[in-house]
Amino acid sequence: MFVFGSVVRLLRPLAAAAVISFALAVPGHTETAPPLVSTGWLKQHLKDPDLLVLDVRSAIDGGGAEAFARGHIPGAAHSDYDKAGWRVTRNGVPFMLPTLAELEKLIGETGIDEDTHVVVVPAGVHFTDFGSAARTYWTLKVAGVVNVSILDGGYAAWAAEHNAIETGAAKPSPKIFTAKLDKSLFVDAREVEAIERSGGATLVDARPATFFAGKEKAPAAQAYGHIPGAVNLDSATFYDAKTNRLRPRVELAALAASAVPVGPAVTYCNTGHWASTDWFVLSEILGRKDVKLYYGSMVDWTSDASRPLASARTKWDDLKKKLGFGS
Repeated sequence: MFVFGSVVRLLRPLAAAAVISFALAVPGHTETAPPLVSTGWLKQHLKDPDLLVLDVRSAIDGGGAEAFARGHIPGAAHSDYDKAGWRVTRNGVPFMLPTLAELEKLIGETGIDEDTHVVVVPAGVHFTDFGSAARTYWTLKVAGVVNVSILDGGYAAWAAEHNAIETGAAKPSPKIFTAKLDKSLFVDAREVEAIERSGGATLVDARPATFFAGKEKAPAAQAYGHIPGAVNLDSATFYDAKTNRLRPRVELAALAASAVPVGPAVTYCNTGHWASTDWFVLSEILGRKDVKLYYGSMVDWTSDASRPLASARTKWDDLKKKLGFGS
């Protein structure tokens, strides 16, 4: 009996390993993928039954439905980032997070449910375009889609490698999706007001330095400047314009460490678009899970004139604007 029991104990881990190996060998099985996947990874998994390629090209990158129809990754669904409802106007403030009901409709009609692995595909043409993918990724995560990735290099990288291309419009197969907001991923204006007053997190402004300093502002923002106490980490610095990809992880880590102290952080920009890239790099690539996104950003913050601002803007800047020489 002693010998038999020893043999059983020896075989148990071997049997468990065999079960795992079999599961991984089943055609179409998708393991948990990294947040940023390569074109090679996507080619290998393109026919997985639980995978959906979500092309989000829009006017932001010079694309949209017509560009999708001219060519897209086989089997992909298209959802125009700028038009489909990934950002909505609420209480007169544009570019806000959709409601729970709006998210369920948008995501379900795109062909996504809780078990879908979504690979978000930007155009792959510039850093602002990557922000479209990052904001879509974040929105899916907030709504409760667990397995989401972004295609490194976007559609441009896929096409450049002469991979298979489909043409024409595509009609997704709607699914029933039940959203469950993950509140650990975002903050609202009330929470940012508390941080601005009392600390507790680093506010990270993802805009170019001219916006941070108050020399420029987004058309939808009501005032110039930044939230007092914020640090500036332009999302474009994370992006390599030559390759149209995020920089290597070691470079991303160095850039983040030079600007954002260890500990809780909140990223913001004008509309929560560029800030999504900062959030994606800090949280998903570098593993800083104490980083959240203020999705309303400066458009929301400046909608209330009583909220404080810091700015290096001068009367000379205002005069230049009046004369048509400035922003």
